[in-house]
Amino acid sequence: MSFDMTDVIDIHVHAGPSVAKRKLDAGDMLIKSQEAGYRAFVSKDHYFPTIMGTDMVTKFLKKGKTEAFGCIVLNNAVGGINIFAVDAACAMGAKIVFMPTVSAKNHIDHHKKTKFVGAGKLKITEKPIYYLDENGELKPEVIEVLTYLAEYHPEVTLGTGHGSVEEINKLIDKACELGIKKILVNHPFFNIGASIENVERWASKGAVIELNAVVFNDVEPAPHHLPFDIVEEIYKKVGYKQLVIDSDMGQAVYVDPVEGLQKFAGLVKERCGASDEQMHVMMHDNPAWLIGLEERKD
Repeated sequence: MSFDMTDVIDIHVHAGPSVAKRKLDAGDMLIKSQEAGYRAFVSKDHYFPTIMGTDMVTKFLKKGKTEAFGCIVLNNAVGGINIFAVDAACAMGAKIVFMPTVSAKNHIDHHKKTKFVGAGKLKITEKPIYYLDENGELKPEVIEVLTYLAEYHPEVTLGTGHGSVEEINKLIDKACELGIKKILVNHPFFNIGASIENVERWASKGAVIELNAVVFNDVEPAPHHLPFDIVEEIYKKVGYKQLVIDSDMGQAVYVDPVEGLQKFAGLVKERCGASDEQMHVMMHDNPAWLIGLEERKD
C-alpha cells in the first residue's frame, strides 16, 4: 500500500557514519527524505553524539523544509550516564537524550548468543550498565541527568533506551515526578520484554510509545522479528495520540529508512484502520512536539 510521506518526521534513524556499516549516511538520508517530502529526521548512533554531523549536512545539503537533527545515547562510549556529555550534547542542540542502549545490561543479555552487528569491529567488550541500585532505586547519576533535563532543557526528549522493564518503570516515574513532559519509550515490545499492561501504564503517565518499522516481519522478515498483530494491539489499547511511528532503520542488510517507513506506515493505515488524520498525528504532530518543532496539539 503506497503512503504519502509529506511532512513525516522520523525520529529514529540509524544513519552513518558509525562503527558499523550503514545503509546510508546522514547526508544520503537528508537527500532521500527531501525527495520524499519529509519535514525532518533524527539520526541516532549508539556510540557518538550525532549533532555535529546532522548540523553540517543540514547546512550544506538542505533544499526546502527538510532538516536533520541529532541526539546522544548514554552508552560506555560517551562515559555512560554522564552528566557532562549530556550537558555538551544539549548545548549543541541534541533533540533526544537516550538512556543506555548497547551498553544496557538488558541489551547485552539479549545478545549473548549472537553478536550485535551494530557494534562493527569494536575490540573492547561493553561494560553492562544497570542503573538501579541494590534496593531497586535509581542510581544518583540517573537522577542527576533527569534533574538536569527538567531544570535546564525541558525541550529535550528523554528516550528510555534498551533497559529492563524495572529500570524503565523507575525512570519514567522519577521523570514525571520531576516534571519532564517529553518521554519516548523505545520499542517496548522488542528486546525490552514489556507487557501491554506496562505499555499502557507508561502511556497513561504521558510517555509516547514508539512503533518501529524495522522489527516487524511484514517490513523486514527475520527470525528475531515480530508479528504485526503486536502493532494492532498497541494501536488499539494505547491509542494514536500516545504513539509515534518511526523506522529505526539504516542497517546495511535492510532497505533504506524511507522505503521501510513508507511500507510500515501503509500497513498501519490498512491493518489498524488509521485515518489520514491519525497517521499525521503519529508521524508528524507527536514527533514534531518531541523534537521541539511544534507545540503539542490536543
